[in-house]
Amino acid sequence: MVRVALFDVDGTLVDTNYLHVTAWWEAFRQAGHTVPMTAVHRAIGLGSADLIEHLLGAGRDSERDERISSTHSALYATYFERLIAVDGAADLLRALAARGWKVVLVTSASGPELEALRRVLDADDVITDTASADDVDEGKPAPAPVRHAMELAGGTSGETVYVGDSVWDMKAATRASVTCVALLSGGIARQELVEAGAAEVYRDPADLLARLDSSAFSTAGRAD
Repeated sequence: MVRVALFDVDGTLVDTNYLHVTAWWEAFRQAGHTVPMTAVHRAIGLGSADLIEHLLGAGRDSERDERISSTHSALYATYFERLIAVDGAADLLRALAARGWKVVLVTSASGPELEALRRVLDADDVITDTASADDVDEGKPAPAPVRHAMELAGGTSGETVYVGDSVWDMKAATRASVTCVALLSGGIARQELVEAGAAEVYRDPADLLARLDSSAFSTAGRAD
């Protein structure tokens, strides 16, 4: 039996969500759009193209999307050296790996951004693989990223647990028939995460680690 632990990164393992909000808000402002920060926050977790469409609508001038996305990337990159991991993140990954779980990251980040996140997380020794935005045609909340990550690890939905911090994470995992665990470290309300499909909710990785033996990780795959 292969047991697979899938993890979102932004807001789940690395404390980045509000930095992304600031960078996206400024990118939209420079493009002439006024988008409330609260709206941007709720869209974090979507891939860049989906986030822009979600916030500006299908009727926007899509030819400006690439410039907005590039501006966000440039602004966010200025934070790379100040990023910090969420409390208990690396310890949680190592604890799961020690118990025989294959740890795979599932993230919209790629390139230098993903490298910065992995450097801050400092847990490459226990990360089996990474499914990035470059690997699939559809991002979260579509199930494609989750299914691709399972394929990388060689696991099935019944042997997999997904951990994330956004409603998009919960929807993607649920659509892939995977048990999803939510963390509050990304700033999204517990009720919203539950309504999106979260089976369990914890404060942060440290809280999940402290209760690992009574969590979804203690039962996943037993039926197989």
